[in-house]
Amino acid sequence: MSAAPLHALDWIALVLYLSFIVGIGVWFGKFTNTTSDFFFGGQKFSWWLVGVSCVATLVGSYSFVNYSEVGFNFGISSVTNYSNDWFVMPLFLLGWLPIIYFSRIQSIPEYFERRFDRRTRMLVLILLLLYLEGYIGINLLTIGVAMNGLFGWNILLSATLMAFLSALYLHAGGQTSVLMTDLFQGFLLLAVGVGVFLAGIFMLGGFGDFWNALPLAHRLPFADFNSPPEFHFIGEFWNDAITGTFAFYFINQGVLMRFLSAKSVHDGRKAMIFVALFLMPIAAIAVGGAGWVGRALVETGLMPEGIEARNAFVAVARFVTRPGIFGIVVAAMLAALMSTLDTLISAVSAIAVNDVWRAWRPDRPDAYYLRAARIAAAISTVVGISLIPVFQQFASIYQALSYFTAIITPPLVVVIFFAITWRRFSPRAAFWTLLLGSGGMWLSLIFPSLVQPLAHGVAPDFGFSYMRSLFGVVVSFVLGVGLTLASPRSEEEPEPGLMLWTLAKGEAGFAGGKPSHRRRARTKPMRLNIDKNAGDEIHLPSKVMKLLHLEPGHRIYVTDARWWLGGFRSLHASAVEGPELDDEILISPEMVRRGGLRVRRPIVVETLP
Repeated sequence: MSAAPLHALDWIALVLYLSFIVGIGVWFGKFTNTTSDFFFGGQKFSWWLVGVSCVATLVGSYSFVNYSEVGFNFGISSVTNYSNDWFVMPLFLLGWLPIIYFSRIQSIPEYFERRFDRRTRMLVLILLLLYLEGYIGINLLTIGVAMNGLFGWNILLSATLMAFLSALYLHAGGQTSVLMTDLFQGFLLLAVGVGVFLAGIFMLGGFGDFWNALPLAHRLPFADFNSPPEFHFIGEFWNDAITGTFAFYFINQGVLMRFLSAKSVHDGRKAMIFVALFLMPIAAIAVGGAGWVGRALVETGLMPEGIEARNAFVAVARFVTRPGIFGIVVAAMLAALMSTLDTLISAVSAIAVNDVWRAWRPDRPDAYYLRAARIAAAISTVVGISLIPVFQQFASIYQALSYFTAIITPPLVVVIFFAITWRRFSPRAAFWTLLLGSGGMWLSLIFPSLVQPLAHGVAPDFGFSYMRSLFGVVVSFVLGVGLTLASPRSEEEPEPGLMLWTLAKGEAGFAGGKPSHRRRARTKPMRLNIDKNAGDEIHLPSKVMKLLHLEPGHRIYVTDARWWLGGFRSLHASAVEGPELDDEILISPEMVRRGGLRVRRPIVVETLP
């Protein structure tokens, strides 16, 4: 990175941003009272808030550096990394999200025990922790490298400082703080990235001049099929579009927790569609656009030819912005780190508590597990910092990312796919597919020639780091099918709600009765009537029960009438018929506290589809 000193205005913008984001994270943390709040934000947020905050997580700290480098070297084909989420949409929207949501599953390993057995859960626990801690280490390394180039700071100390800042609000509020801080950071990331791109086009004289200045190869929407080794279409397809994207939405506990924080499966689906079809294409421009305009600026002679590709984002941002504005650009890079880092750390914390701590210390009060979650978050941060020297040994950050994701994810991807779709896929087949498939991935590091038959003519540079994903998928798929067909057919049926074919039973259990599948119904604004004897149920007048087509015990959603809060002040509860009050509901003080509701503020009651 260019190490020119920041202007005083840049420092002011940077310090104000960091103070603001840590401050609001700590403030929202006071609404975290349970482990459900800490891990899933109480499952109460609107789709648009979940979607915008999710973009802040998906745009990692490495994104601006890495994809601007790819854009500078190869042009607009860099968008493929951020525009291929649609591959996973059908199975995610129709299968995985409702399965996890309706089953009230709190961690990915928990699903594997309920679908298969205990030993499969333990194996997935190990693989998943490796995956998440590796991601934490890579994010910390990236921000350390960036700050070293910007300010000349030590990489390890820089990463530790940013990890500490993220931990401040994460420790306080968990997923609630993460969601609300990422909402602001998501807007900042998109605005800054797209702003740098548009400013570069303006300096070039307009879009036509920008487009004409690009070399012909840089205008093509896809990279060459199998060359050069560091960036090619077939490798991006298998490593990113299929294995990487599938893993990110199905295996990454942090991303899944984000969608599970939505107030309903319906809102979770809307958030996914909003992210994949609208926000991610914008994010592709935000993270790669600086590289495109950087190449055009060099081609026209407006910028010197000596610019390094990996410095493209910072170099272009310095060139097209003024003091103060560049400080906001640097803040966006830090936002990319913090928004991804806090999600990953909260994911490790959730797994540590739900899959380790509860088994070791069962039947403890929820406050005990909440303290354990905060301790686990701190420990996972320290482990991530310790991995920085390991990843520093790779030639580039993206190479390190490709290596470790290609080794860990393919067996998990295949087993989850079979678990959701194939009733006969047995516990024995699941365990041995994971174990032998993972062994095959590590073996391919020692003998890269194993990948050669599936490499599609790609040169062996970088140790087939891209094509290893295809190798892992093929090996794991063959193992899964072979082991299943070789096993005797089991008469025992999987737990209802854990497969596509049994979703209706899972939904009925979640709803507290037969789901109506009617369109969402909601009341007009109503008032709260506080009664300390109301218990954990919401007491509604009979006319409201009829309006919402509710039976006693059905779940409802009570939220502040101000839509722009995004469900921040809300809660789920069971409905029962109560006194015939005029436009009032009966609710206990504890339920008011749990939902963060304001006594004098109108609320609405909704049924969720």
